[in-house]
Amino acid sequence: MSPTAIRDVRFFTARSALSRPIADATHAIPEIRFVVAGVALANGVTGQSHLLAFHYSRHAIAGACRDLEAFLRGRDACDTEAVIRDWDAESEYFGQAGVNRWALGLANLAMWDARGKTLGQPVWRLLGGQARPVPVYGSGGWLSYSDAELVDEVRGYARRGFAAVKVKVGSKEPGRDLERLARVRAAIGPHVRVMMDANQGMSVDAALDLALAAWTLDIAWFEEPIDHRDFDGYASLRSQAGIPIAMGEREYDLVPLRELARRNAIDLWQPDLLRLGSVEAWRASAALAQSHGIPVLPHYYRDYDVPLLCTIGNGAGAESFDWIDAIVDRPLRVEGGVAYPRDEAGWGFAIRDDALSPL
Repeated sequence: MSPTAIRDVRFFTARSALSRPIADATHAIPEIRFVVAGVALANGVTGQSHLLAFHYSRHAIAGACRDLEAFLRGRDACDTEAVIRDWDAESEYFGQAGVNRWALGLANLAMWDARGKTLGQPVWRLLGGQARPVPVYGSGGWLSYSDAELVDEVRGYARRGFAAVKVKVGSKEPGRDLERLARVRAAIGPHVRVMMDANQGMSVDAALDLALAAWTLDIAWFEEPIDHRDFDGYASLRSQAGIPIAMGEREYDLVPLRELARRNAIDLWQPDLLRLGSVEAWRASAALAQSHGIPVLPHYYRDYDVPLLCTIGNGAGAESFDWIDAIVDRPLRVEGGVAYPRDEAGWGFAIRDDALSPL
């Protein structure tokens, strides 16, 4: 057996120490929970990865992980491209997107972690990157927050030196979105950027009305205003709203980016590393975005995205949540509104054993 062959695969769940019910325009989320993968190689090296699972499709993702467990045993952890190719072939009948792609992402990230540890190098260096500070923005602003909770969160980000914050919109209460945005702007002043995110919860007309009404609040960009499949709707909004348009977190391949770029319908590309299913696909999407002059500002996975952003030329920053900080062995260094890639081998961190439960 090759020293880098995968000898064992295990899956776990973990719950954020900051877990509490939250809601956006389209989802009510009762807790913040993760699925965690661990691979052990013949050489004794271990690799780990995690995905943000919340409460969704627990049986489906567990089933995909069980299939993946058998599939990975004996595979070379350094041959990530072969695993991508063969898993896609294995998944074709029931669908390569959805839970099968999430499972691939777990495998891929754990393999990259093990590969980096085997070679004694951080992933960003294996990919030819250069360590640099990466701007981050404070994310949250959930619709379930009271006004006091909303203001407290954004002021907290501002006190920590964040230069930008993101707020959820898409309230069913008329005028409520604009009221919340105005409260945020008043709380943090004119020098901190404010972004808004509808999580696909608005119509084209409603999104356009909000964008025009919020113009005086100097909104930096509008994320997922409408259904992610409405490419023409995105083009219409971008041509009229007067606010940069951001999207990409719901995509499992590069087709939507290609279609949006062809329509000149997007200003910021927001790839989700686990939905795309691999480091390789994430970087391919960044290259496609760069060919169209579109910056990359990824969705959620700060602790993976910061090192990956150090490997591309069109990175605009990363989204920042603190959800895993209390359950990992080495929290990411975030100071003054920027994050610093870890120097340790692999991804440079792991969710602690005492935070893990069997899947």
